[in-house]
Amino acid sequence: MNINPSVLAVIMGGGRGTRLYPLTKERSKPAVPLAGKYRLVDIPISNCLNSGINRIFLLTQYNTASLHRHVQSTYHFDSFGRGFVDIMAAEQTMKSTDWYQGTADAVRRNFVHFRTHPHDYVLILSGDQLYRMDFRKVIAQHILTEADVTIAALPVPAAKVESLGVMRVEDSLEIRQFAEKPKDPAVINSFAISPALEARLTTPSAEKRCLASMGIYLFSRDVLQDALDNQMTDFGKEVIPSLLGKKRLFAYIFEGYWEDIGTVRSFFEANLAFAQPLPPFNFYTHTTPIYTHARFLPATKINKCFIDHVVVGDGSIITDTTLKHCVIGIRSMVREGSSLEDVVMMGADFYESETEVKENAARGIPNVGVGYNCRIRGSIIDKNARIGDGSVLSPEGKPNGDYPHDVMIRDGVLVVPKGAVIPPGTTI
Repeated sequence: MNINPSVLAVIMGGGRGTRLYPLTKERSKPAVPLAGKYRLVDIPISNCLNSGINRIFLLTQYNTASLHRHVQSTYHFDSFGRGFVDIMAAEQTMKSTDWYQGTADAVRRNFVHFRTHPHDYVLILSGDQLYRMDFRKVIAQHILTEADVTIAALPVPAAKVESLGVMRVEDSLEIRQFAEKPKDPAVINSFAISPALEARLTTPSAEKRCLASMGIYLFSRDVLQDALDNQMTDFGKEVIPSLLGKKRLFAYIFEGYWEDIGTVRSFFEANLAFAQPLPPFNFYTHTTPIYTHARFLPATKINKCFIDHVVVGDGSIITDTTLKHCVIGIRSMVREGSSLEDVVMMGADFYESETEVKENAARGIPNVGVGYNCRIRGSIIDKNARIGDGSVLSPEGKPNGDYPHDVMIRDGVLVVPKGAVIPPGTTI
């Protein structure tokens, strides 16, 4: 890996994550577990490392303990490469006593830390998106076009851009106009990719498409400082549009898989996609690995089970069960007679000792994991949850809302929150 000393990466640690609640009840969005063994924040950090960028700042604010613990225990660098992942939590200073007011405000307040590291470019990323990108290509295009700002853009069918920020781009890739969540069909059509530019893409489409911003920005250093010499708080809504006509803004067109993990439903579907025979996001590659915490867990043990399209994390014990289209996280315990279908189970942070198991039984508390003879469908089971024997959990036919034992249904997905205790025989 060739290290690029001219680039600093800044990863936004996420806001309150209210649309992802209750998965964000005790953690920030980037700390939410993913694909059985990872965290969302592992994606942008790994993309940086695989692109030769090893000086990374992570700006955090809400429910930071879990995220800080994961990053500090995972990303260690030797002294020769001078790499780091530094956590910049919101802090009170003599100039400011409030929290980050937005993405641009967060970057502005940390200039004092960035300046101590020589750099020519600043790469600004989100901490809660799922994609694999070679940032070296973005940097190369930025230099070739003599851009002041390069914005990663995704070709999206015109019929699906109403919830996105789109941009009008010349065939030279220079950006001429922005529109935030356009609704008028005439406006949307005016932002469509030109036939000449469409033909140049790796996967051209006959369907009319627009370029949607991915929230990934590469700034030349001086341009970023000038762009934030004001009171603007958000990049996408304020800073970037304010630069039109004043700076050279270019689009970098990305044609790979990208998912913004913004809601419980999008998180649920993105995870279950990993269980497909050919998932849209591929973890199984040695050239661009996704890094995460090394836990040194034993291999998973599967005894007398029927398993169909399932991903199982390390250190799990699954006995005499039926699993269909599931993602099972680390240290998961699924006991005899149970059946799980369309389930994302995040696993556990610990193993229970035999003494703890006996004490739980004496007090009527289920053990961590899924008990005997349970039926679970269409659900997310967060970490360290205890589901008692004979429980039946499914969102089918039920409205969104709160249910007994802290169970919730959000976006049509049943969620058992972290550490929840579901008594034996519960039916929801």
